Amino acid sequence: MPKPTILPAFGTVSSRRQFIKYTAATATILGVAPSLLRGQNLHNRINVAVIGAGGKGASDTDDTAKVGGDIVALCDVDANTLGKRGDKYPKAKLHRDFRKMLEQMEKEIDAVIVATPDHVHAAASTMAMSMGKHCFCQKPLTQTVAEARRMRELAKRKKVATQMGNHGSAGDGLRRAVEVIQAGVIGKPLELHVWSNRPIWPQGIARPDGEDKVPDSLDWDLWLGPAPFRPYKEKVYHPFAWRGWKDFGTGALGDMACHTVNMPFRALKLGYPSAIECEATSDYMPETYPKSSRIRFEFPERDGLPPLKFWWYDGSPNEKSVKILRPNEDTTKEIVALRGSLPPSGALIIGDKGKIFSPDDYGSQFFMIGSGESKLSKGSEHDACKAVPQTIPRSPGHYQEWVDAIRGSAPAYSNFDIAAYLTEIILLGCVALNVGVGEKLDWDGPKMRARNNKKAAAFVKREYRKGWKLS
Repeated sequence: MPKPTILPAFGTVSSRRQFIKYTAATATILGVAPSLLRGQNLHNRINVAVIGAGGKGASDTDDTAKVGGDIVALCDVDANTLGKRGDKYPKAKLHRDFRKMLEQMEKEIDAVIVATPDHVHAAASTMAMSMGKHCFCQKPLTQTVAEARRMRELAKRKKVATQMGNHGSAGDGLRRAVEVIQAGVIGKPLELHVWSNRPIWPQGIARPDGEDKVPDSLDWDLWLGPAPFRPYKEKVYHPFAWRGWKDFGTGALGDMACHTVNMPFRALKLGYPSAIECEATSDYMPETYPKSSRIRFEFPERDGLPPLKFWWYDGSPNEKSVKILRPNEDTTKEIVALRGSLPPSGALIIGDKGKIFSPDDYGSQFFMIGSGESKLSKGSEHDACKAVPQTIPRSPGHYQEWVDAIRGSAPAYSNFDIAAYLTEIILLGCVALNVGVGEKLDWDGPKMRARNNKKAAAFVKREYRKGWKLS
């Protein structure tokens, strides 16, 4: 078996001197120059263009503006959304097509925010980064494994400052959990179980027949972007219903695992898995993800840690048409004893000397139970956790990290070098879902291929519609 690829163990510093050494070393690893902001000094504001101005893009825009971004351009395929956001930023130039915006305003833009549906993330981000623009992209970073790899490589080569929009990365609770787990308080980690209450959008459905008139405010061809053409259907895809469609989204796994798996991914140093298998799903539909699924990832020995199995479970507790898949009762008995029932989402790490449970999507709080103990206790109150020193620098804020990185500070905690790695691993679960239940993939991470299954290749990357490309 080839030697597994190992992620760096981010965050083992305990003094200002060490922090300076850590940030300088990280910048060197990522190829980030100290004076990153071209032609500007540390006190200048940063010219930011936004691709996907509504929804999460609206809060991304507002939060970036608060920490030093001048919003010079807004781009959205929906004229109603664009007009409303333009009213808030009257100095911003308004565009419908991000390709034209970037070409026409190349010299006026320092950085971009990408907050479109998943299927446009990579096309927009890679075009911007290829032009030397810094990039903040919403999660999941991309729709396919190959796109994630491209984003990671391009960001490193172009030496741009990046950040993915998994905001829990900036939380003290997540960073504290990483410190505690890596300090060995639960011994050697052997299992990871993560479950989600998503989807909260339609999936597990068939494509409806016919077509509806496209609203005058919407450019449907631009909304489709690199995806194959299909007729417009009212309230089926736009605005928020696209996540469950395989041509546009990544289902519950792609949407939420960039949050819920973020903490354990870092704490457990999860490099490429050696195997992935979809163990069970609700009814299979060819164009949408299932209403519930269970997927197993197997990770080899890495950086002194033993092999580990990770199970992902999804499905809305409010969905009554199918059985929602969750960890078995014996695995979660301490959680149920603590809370009275299994929470809608959570992450449980099982070690040979204890367990750590996080009951929310962002790892912002956690509970601990050691060997011989009878119940879970708050991590902030458990003696074994309190004894662990702080080793990871705390965040000034998710957007502030990105803006600071643009100005030459340390790379943001969820920069693409790590965020694209996380995304790539997560999207392997989507590959397994598409290949089918019970088909275990023997995975070659560096080469992005299943050694034992040719069908997987069709889901690792995708063909772009004419007129669209991955830069």
